[in-house]
Amino acid sequence: MKNILVLNGPNLNLLGEREPETYGTMTLAQLNAKLAVYARKKGAALRARQSNHEGELIDILHAHRKWAAGIVFNPGAYSHYSYALRDAVASISVPTIEVHLSNIKKREPFRRTSVIEPACVGQLYGKGSASYFTAIDMLLKRKAK
Repeated sequence: MKNILVLNGPNLNLLGEREPETYGTMTLAQLNAKLAVYARKKGAALRARQSNHEGELIDILHAHRKWAAGIVFNPGAYSHYSYALRDAVASISVPTIEVHLSNIKKREPFRRTSVIEPACVGQLYGKGSASYFTAIDMLLKRKAK
């Protein structure tokens, strides 16, 4: 069985409340529950974590580096400037796919560049929660760790 970590960054704890026209009405708890069922059906174990704190996100990445065969990571706004998170993803050597609910390429100019993307094996955005499910599929198709 493959192990998948789903990691969400700042403000994603407010899914369903925060700007529903941009991020949708599904809560993070609802999303995590659907992802867990989906992963289980695919023969994978899933752990979902969220933090609003950069250092805690790094600690979670480090703590799961030997457990996870792949990571689905929505770094939120940290995508655009956190070289510390970029380095954490690069340092653990676990295939990571960066995801975003909204289309970051069509939003404000500061959101269009991700400093984390180069450390990842892929990036998905603009498809709402489907980005997470697609990322799980992509990770499960990779060679076993």
